Amino acid sequence: MMWEDKRYHSLNYELKTTFGTKVIKLSLDGGFTCPNRDGTVGSRGCIFCSEEGSGEFTANRILSISEQIDEQKEFLSKKWPKGKYIAYFQNFTNTYSSIKDLRRKYEEALSKEDVVGLAIATRADCLPEEVLDLLSELNKKTYLWVELGLQTIHEKTAKFIRRGYDLSVYNKGIEELKKRNIKVVTHLIFGLPGESKEDTLETVKYIANTNTWGVKFHLLYIQKDTDLYEYYKSSPFYILSKEEYISIVCDSIEMLPQNMVIHRLTGDGKKGLLIEPKWSLNKLGVLSGIDMELKRRGSHQGIKYY
Repeated sequence: MMWEDKRYHSLNYELKTTFGTKVIKLSLDGGFTCPNRDGTVGSRGCIFCSEEGSGEFTANRILSISEQIDEQKEFLSKKWPKGKYIAYFQNFTNTYSSIKDLRRKYEEALSKEDVVGLAIATRADCLPEEVLDLLSELNKKTYLWVELGLQTIHEKTAKFIRRGYDLSVYNKGIEELKKRNIKVVTHLIFGLPGESKEDTLETVKYIANTNTWGVKFHLLYIQKDTDLYEYYKSSPFYILSKEEYISIVCDSIEMLPQNMVIHRLTGDGKKGLLIEPKWSLNKLGVLSGIDMELKRRGSHQGIKYY
């Protein structure tokens, strides 16, 4: 089973099949904050979250949405001189504002030339009825997906990473989005402190049966500007090797249904801030390692899905 040259259903394949051309994500900073930072749920965010709200590669928030899109297009034009674009509201919580503010920013992004859709990263506890109504409206006129940061199904780990909501909130969020035919992408982190390989695969198996449209696998990495770094200095924990990570990712790919879109297979740490694991800086090496391991196994996405 192949999706062009891959043994898994990649986002690149999905978008190219849908739009008939290369589609490029533009990482935008909508200027939002997070209830896990402003005191509503917590004040320091998730333990792994940086000062940039996990948006190290977004455009500059002092620019307007239109200016950010222009800047990102220019920056990426050397690699992809032509194509269509998804406006990706990436860092912090991108449904956490007034409806007026959200509508203005989303519609400004959609007004730009060759922008064919929106990707909105948020929290499962930041989907009130009026936001769901706005998303439903947008979903009827553009290509939309909403990303939810679950990371793990295990409550002990969720408390440690300071996620700020329990599994039932995620379940409710995905149910409400799916009810409105809105595509959902679920984020998972591999290598969380205290979690075994079996724990991780339990999370993957759970997600495989939630009807999430897509999934992102993130490698846990430790950056200097995070509380996780301070914890690691005082209480060092086991860091996955490259080989272990590749093995878990391949096991996970096998467990997903074939129609589930894989948006990401590893994480991006900022070189100047990254503490561990150093091997993650060679992203292409990790991705090619995953391809080679699936080929060695004679395996593909969905082979162990049930």
